[in-house]
This record gives sequence, C-alpha cells and structure tokens, in this order.
Amino acid sequence: MHDNTSGTRPLWRDPAFARGFRELGSASLGIGAWGLVTGVAMVKSGLGVPLSLAMTLLVFAGSAQLAALPLIVQGAPMWLVWATAACVNLRFVIFSAGWRPYFGHRPFWQKAAHAYLAGDLNYVLFIKAYPDPVPQASQWPFFWGGAAVNWLAWQGFSVLGIVLAHHIPTEWGLGFAGTLALLGLTGTLLVDRATWVAGAVAACAALAAYALPLKLNIVVAIAAAVAIGLVMDHLAPAGRLRAQRKELG
Repeated sequence: MHDNTSGTRPLWRDPAFARGFRELGSASLGIGAWGLVTGVAMVKSGLGVPLSLAMTLLVFAGSAQLAALPLIVQGAPMWLVWATAACVNLRFVIFSAGWRPYFGHRPFWQKAAHAYLAGDLNYVLFIKAYPDPVPQASQWPFFWGGAAVNWLAWQGFSVLGIVLAHHIPTEWGLGFAGTLALLGLTGTLLVDRATWVAGAVAACAALAAYALPLKLNIVVAIAAAVAIGLVMDHLAPAGRLRAQRKELG
C-alpha cells in the first residue's frame, strides 16, 4: 500500500504512520479486552466458530455486534437486528462528516477502506492531532498507523476469544471485565461539554427504558444521545457568534 501524496513510499515507512501506531497503541489492551469478550460472547450465544469468525472480520464493529447478539439469540425480527446495529453505528455518520475535509478528495477505494477501519478512538486521536480541517500529507499515514493497531488488537483478541470460548468458564467474569474496558475506552471519548452531556443523556435514557424488551433501551439511549448531540452542535455556532459580538461590543 502506498501513499499517493508522498510518491511511492509505503505508508508504514512514513514517520506519521509510526506516530499514529504509537498513540493508539496505548489503548490496545483495552481494545483487546473488549475484543476478547465479544469473541467469547458470539460463540456462547450460539453462532458457532465459523459464523463468529465471519462476523468479526466482516462487521468489525464491536458495539453493534454485542447489541445485535441478544436479538439474534431471542429470534427477533431481522429488521430489528438491522435497525439496532444501524442505530448503534449512527455515530459514524458524524465521524464521517468530520473526516470529509481531510479525506473527501481521495479515490473511492481508499475511502471505502477508511470506512471499514474507522473507529471511535481513531477519530478522537486524529482530530486531536489535526484540529484544523486542512488536508496534509501526513494525515493519511497517521490514520493508517492508528487503524492498524486498532484492527490488530481487536481482531487478534476477538479471534482468540472465539477459538477459546468453550474453554473459558463464565465464572471468570469476562463480561464485567469487558464492561470495565469499554468504560475506559468511553472515558477517552468524553473530550468536551457536548460529549459529556450526550453521555449523561444516554445513560439516563438507558436506565429509564431498561424495562423494554429485546434490550431496546440501548436503541433509546442512542437515539437520545444523537438527538441531544445534534441540538448542541446546532446551537454551538450561535453561542460562538454571541461570544464574538460580546467581545466586539
């Protein structure tokens, strides 16, 4: 794989690739722990090893996989499974809009690969490294460095969980360990007022709707968080404009 912005030099030889790999590498153990839990959960839910392997490699979306598993086990309608997975992944619509100024000019196959490998932490670290939406030659290898360690950590531990699922006793409490890992990853995403408010709203909505069947409280929480996030994003420009007018006045 080569970077079109830097001639024929392979991406992995670019210093920005190594920087992206190092920065996301600090979270690799948390990512791996959650991948392990997801791999075990898929097999113990009745999918079997072949389907579980196919799911982890093709879907590559841990939260969507875990949200869909209880519905599949309980024989929920397929439209509900798809709708739940789509709701869980709605945040990637926002992420894609944020990435567009950086990578919107790239060929379709590169954008498709980016869409497959994009993750929450990838986005947070990328925006932190490149807050100004101006394309730069180092951005593409930086993204791929983070995406590489994210993919390897997730898939490596997820496959390990799938293969060893029947040998890991439930008494080990991996579900709780996975929840702790997810909480740790979630904490890194709470970077400003909007994300804190959206997280709090999601938590309250999930608890309020806990009695709903088929774990639909998760869908309710996601819808509530997305709604409040869109509202705050819409109000943010108006707030900045008022602040500027106050400074000028």
